[in-house]
Amino acid sequence: MNFLVLTPLTADLLPEAVALDQQCLGGLWTLEGYQRELNSPNSDLLVLQPQREVGTSSEPLIGIACLWAILEEAHITVLAIAPQYQRQGLGQAMLCALLTSAHQRGLEWATLEVRSSNGGAIALYQKFGFEEVGKRRNYYQDGNQSEDALILWRKGLQHPEFAQTLRGWQETVSLQLRRSGWQLLSPVL
Repeated sequence: MNFLVLTPLTADLLPEAVALDQQCLGGLWTLEGYQRELNSPNSDLLVLQPQREVGTSSEPLIGIACLWAILEEAHITVLAIAPQYQRQGLGQAMLCALLTSAHQRGLEWATLEVRSSNGGAIALYQKFGFEEVGKRRNYYQDGNQSEDALILWRKGLQHPEFAQTLRGWQETVSLQLRRSGWQLLSPVL
């Protein structure tokens, strides 16, 4: 069994966060950008690290996620898992943690943008109740290429039944992680 720790980002991990961002997102944010998010009371910035054994030092970051609390909205700005760790339930764990945080903050809904070609991410978000509500044309720029972003929305984070939905997702995520050989040691969930 491999162990995981899902915790808020700390200043000592900023260089690793930037390196993971570069690997997964092509350098979306700089060190200064992550520092700004770390200092903001409106940002929840989470990281995922494997550990060899309980009580041992952590390995490099394998996941990063961020949300901004804007009025009643949780705007998910980052959700990335290192490519060699994808399709193991780790993205589900991070998304569930972000939605739990949004619920605990009293936010009413969650929104995000995703590349229209990113079928895996879209399927993940739909699994957690996100629906497409719009499109941003040419939102992503890669050199001379551009790609549309889908705007996804998840409402009802403060409805009475959402707490039960969260518990169900947490159980499902935990089972998925176990099937992939992972155990979450310090859940933010």
